[in-house]
Amino acid sequence: MKTIHLIRHAKSSWEDTRLSDVNRPLAPRGINDCRLMAPNMIEAGWHPVNVFCSKAQRAQLTIQGIAQALSQLDISWLIDDVLYTFSYGQLIDWIEHLDDDFQEVTLIGHNPALTDLVNETSDTSLDNVPTCAYVQLRSTAEVWAEVFSTQLELLQFIKPKMFK
Repeated sequence: MKTIHLIRHAKSSWEDTRLSDVNRPLAPRGINDCRLMAPNMIEAGWHPVNVFCSKAQRAQLTIQGIAQALSQLDISWLIDDVLYTFSYGQLIDWIEHLDDDFQEVTLIGHNPALTDLVNETSDTSLDNVPTCAYVQLRSTAEVWAEVFSTQLELLQFIKPKMFK
C-alpha cells in the first residue's frame, strides 16, 4: 500500500504587493497555524518521511514552521520546482514517477491542485483544502505508477479551525 500526505501551505501574506506569487511569505495567522497543526498532524498519522515541498516561499515557510514545532523529529525535506503547480494533473504525473521504495510521501503544495487531487482520485469530495490543512490518502497499489488505477481512500482531513 502507498500513502500520500498532503499539506497545503499556510495562510500567506499579501502585504507587499510588489512580491511575485512565488515569493509571498506567511501571514501571522499562517505562522501560528503551523505551530497549531504540527502535533495534530502527527496524531492524525503523519509520518514526516519523503517530504517534498513546492519552491514557493509560503510552502517552504510552512514546512519550516511545522518542523520547528516538531523539533524532536528532525524533519528534512526537498524542494521540487514541479510542486509549484495549481494543476492536479501535474501532481498525479509527479506521484506516478516516485521511487517505489517509498511507501509514503508528503507533498506541501497549493490549491486548486490539492483539492482537485483529492476530489478526482479519492472516495470523497471536499469543498476546499484550506490553508495549513492536512490530508492523508491511501492506495492499495504496491507501485506508484498504479496508485491512481483505483480510488484512493481518504483516511484523514484536518484543518486549523478544528483546533481553535
